[in-house]
Order: sequence, then structure tokens, then C-alpha cells
Amino acid sequence: MTTSAPPAERRVSEAVHRRRWAILGVLMLSLLIVVLDNSILNVAIKTISTPAPTGLGATQSELEWAINAYTLVFAGLLFTAGLLGDRLGRKKMLLAGLAVFGIGSALAAESGSPVQLIVFRAVMGLGAAFVMPATLAVLMNVFERDEQPKAIGIWAGGVGLAIAIGPITGGVLLDHFWWGSVFLINVPIVALALVLMFWLVPDSRDPNPGRLDPVGVVLSVIGLVLLVYGIIKGGQLADFTDGTVLATIAAGLAVLAFFVVYEKRSDHPSIDVTYFQNKVFSAAIAAIALVFFALMGVTFFSVFYTQSVRGYSPLQTGLLMLPLAAAQIIFAPRARLVVDRIGNKATCTAGLLIIAAMLAAFAVLDTDTPIWLLEVIFFLMGTGMAHIMTPTSVVIMQALPREKAGSASALSNTFRQVGGALGIAVLGSVLSTSYRTGIEDKLSLVPAGLRHTAGESIEATLGVAARLGPQGKALVTPANDAFLHAMHVTALCGAGVAIIGALVVAVFLPGRSAEERAGEEEAELVTADH
Repeated sequence: MTTSAPPAERRVSEAVHRRRWAILGVLMLSLLIVVLDNSILNVAIKTISTPAPTGLGATQSELEWAINAYTLVFAGLLFTAGLLGDRLGRKKMLLAGLAVFGIGSALAAESGSPVQLIVFRAVMGLGAAFVMPATLAVLMNVFERDEQPKAIGIWAGGVGLAIAIGPITGGVLLDHFWWGSVFLINVPIVALALVLMFWLVPDSRDPNPGRLDPVGVVLSVIGLVLLVYGIIKGGQLADFTDGTVLATIAAGLAVLAFFVVYEKRSDHPSIDVTYFQNKVFSAAIAAIALVFFALMGVTFFSVFYTQSVRGYSPLQTGLLMLPLAAAQIIFAPRARLVVDRIGNKATCTAGLLIIAAMLAAFAVLDTDTPIWLLEVIFFLMGTGMAHIMTPTSVVIMQALPREKAGSASALSNTFRQVGGALGIAVLGSVLSTSYRTGIEDKLSLVPAGLRHTAGESIEATLGVAARLGPQGKALVTPANDAFLHAMHVTALCGAGVAIIGALVVAVFLPGRSAEERAGEEEAELVTADH
């Protein structure tokens, strides 16, 4: 007697079902490229901020834009990319997105200025927007529902693998080659992924795809760009009461509010706001956004802590970040087992509280803190992330029908990217404002024309100090002290955001149902009888 599902129950063809794990491998390779790019960039931001010929001499605000140009285009187009995949075929979108991403990577590697880098990073974001939702949508169409949580867990583990490989790869490249090599490395990986995808991955589409919504896309991108620009500008000026800053932030919020009203009234919205009437769905989306808000901000300042304050090389910095990724690789595929035992609510709440505690722990780091303490913080932070990403991804993907997999994936990733972009903008601005406040009265040795630039970031201060020669050495200790204070303030702000996320999840995510508890009790009784 066979235990396999009858043909009538199987919604995936036998040929596709047989090669589903190979397909998952190809999808993870595509995902690896997209995530790898940001994690490689994390260790390169200090090098890129170094004056030419070593780097591009990018300011802190330009670095924030180099990261956010990618994430804002990515987030703004994800939903449209998901709909195009539903309409035209997910495989076609994957192939096209990878090709654009590869071209953008090659161009970014040859950037001659921070502005060029920002533009080409936006091109990379355009390609990535078509890759990310399609990977999860294809996954949902090649695995049966009972195997989906396991497949999503492995997929989420792939994110951890990319986070692990990225900083180390970036460190090795920066030790041997110029800064552009961190982008050029994407090109051969893209080529391999294109070949494997063309050969292995089946095409799929929604039989009843939604209509495209160009007006909604334009409104969302304009609103987010204005909002992020205002926040970054406020940090750059260390003055959030400046008229231009306030006007830009207000304009961004107004456009986003109009976007929500427009989407609610549209008969073919980019984002179906009725999904958010489901409190469970909304809480899961909020948890993802808040996790990435905190994480992206921390990653941004931790690189300056390890390289500028502690003096580690890019490769050593990459190795120091390994525990963060290792924890995700270890725990992401197993998080569903914890969910089975204690439920989504308890698992995600505990994960967010762990992240909040680790962010708060950054406030005790100093110039001579034992480095193993940072390693413990990173490992526990990765553990917390793993126990949030997997269960929330399953909740989100299973909340909508299989045919709308592209839309669910796009929503999840849109809020992940928006959360990350706002995290870099808000926490980066807190860092910048706090740093300028702490260093400003120590810059009397600096020529008047250079003081504003010197106060923008620790790298800017150290760069000016180097140009002043022996006289500039007196700036090094004050720069380190001002940065550490700014990092402590920023980390505590991030911890507050994570605590808000924990409260949202604790209130709105479901606990274990009566049926699940009854099923477990019945299983225990059966085991006891035997």
C-alpha cells in the first residue's frame, strides 16, 4: 500500500516534484546574489568612504544613499515585479531580473564618483526587485503545502548563508583588489544562475493576474524617496528643525498618505490594503519590517566600530560578523520545530526580545571591550532573527492563495526593504547627529572651511586629522569617544524599535490553537500507551 498522495490531491506535476530540491538550490543561488550584494557592501563602506585612489571619498550621507538607492528601488518595484511575474511568468522575470542585476553590478564596479555609484546601485535594485519575489513564488508552486514550511525554512537559511559569505568575501576582495571588486564578483555568479535556471526551473503564472498599477508605483517611490531624503538630510545637518528637512519629510508622508487612499479606491491596486485588515497578517509584516529596521541600522554602525575604532581590516570585520550568519544558518531551518512546540506568538516575541537585548548590549561596547563579547552579541542577534523570519514568512505566504504567491512574497519583501531603508536613514541620522554634537567643540584645530565636513562622520574626522599631520593626532581620541557615544545612543534607539515589534507580535500573532494542543496531547497519550 503506497503512502504517496493520490494524483488528484497533488497540485504539482510529477516531473517538477522529482526535481523540487534541485530547483530550490537554483532559487537559493539567485537569492544568494541579491542578499550577498548588501552584505558584501557592509564591510566595504569604510573603504568607499576613503578618499581616492583607495575609495571614492563618499560622505556618510552618500554612503546611506548608496545603500538606500538599491533598497528604495527594490522596495518600490517589488509588488509590480510580483504582478508582472504572475502575469508574464515567474521564470521570465527571474531571468530578466538577474541579467539587469549583473549589468548594474558591472557598472557599479567601474563607478568614478559617489553619484555614479548611487545611480548604478539603483539599477541593481531594479534587477533585484524582479528576482526576490519570483524565487519565493516559484518555491510555493513547486512544493506541496505540507513541505512548504520546510522549504521556506531552508530558503530563509539561504539568507543567513549569504550574510555569512558576503562580509568574508568582501574582506578577501578588499585585501587583494580595489573596492569595485565587491560588485564585480556578482557577474560570474549571475552567469551561473542564468544557465541553471534556464535548464531546471519551470515557468508558472497566475491564471487570473491583477492589472498593473503604474500610478501607485510612482506614488510609493516618490513618497519613500522624499521621506528618506528628509531623514538623511536632517542627520547630515544635525538639525531636524531645518525648514527644508521638515518640508521634505512632510511632503513624503503626504504622498504616502495619498498613495494609501489611492490604493484603497483603486480596482487594481499595487498593494491590496484589505490584506491588512487581517491582524495576524499585519503583525507578521510589521515584525519583519521592524527587525530589518533595527538590523540594517546596527550593521551600518558596527562596521565603523570594528574598522575605525578598533582598527580591524575589512577581512577581519567580515570574520567578526560570521556568528550573526552562523546562527541564522543553524536555527532558521529548525525554527519551525520551535513553532510546533510553543506557537508563532511565543517564538516571534522571544526572538524580538533577544534582538532588543542584543541591541541594548551595544551600549556597553568600548574601545577595549573584549572582542568575544561582540561575537556573543552577533550570535544571539542571529538566533533571534532566525526565530522571527521563518515563522513570519510561513504566516504571510500561507495567508493568501497559492496563485497569489507573487503578491504575498512581494508584500513581505517590500516591507522588509522599506524597514531596512528607514532603519539606515533613521538610525544613520541619529548616529550622524549624535556624532556631530559630540565632536563639534573639539574641531577648533581644524581650518574653518573644513569643520562642517570633518564633523560629518568618524571617517571624515580621521581623514582631516591625517591631512593635518602631527597636529591632527589630537583629534583621534575625541573622534573615537564621540563615535562610541553616538553608537550607544543609536543602539538604544534600535532596541526601543525591537521592543515595539515584540509588543505588536505578542498582542496580534495567534498563540497555539486548541486543536494543536489537543493533537499534541493525543500524540503524547498514544506514545504513553506504547
